[in-house]
Amino acid sequence: MSKQTVKEPIPKFKTEAQERAYWETHDSTVHVDWTQAKKVKLPNLKPTTKTISLRLPQHLLDSIKVAANARDVPYQSLIKVWLQEKLHSH
Repeated sequence: MSKQTVKEPIPKFKTEAQERAYWETHDSTVHVDWTQAKKVKLPNLKPTTKTISLRLPQHLLDSIKVAANARDVPYQSLIKVWLQEKLHSH
């Protein structure tokens, strides 16, 4: 029979700033037994996106916009779909 240590309760905070300051200077293992933690899946999270700058010839961008308009989708969304399809085809 293993001895379980009693964890300290997490203090109550009046503001998010107070809570942030507390966690910047305190170790959570005083309050939480992380050996009992379980992995969870969060399937509804949107993937992180990164803004990039991409230089395209004007005629190519115009053609992409025409194709996107014909499909009634934003041209940047169409570019993402095409890139994803190309990656999966190899």
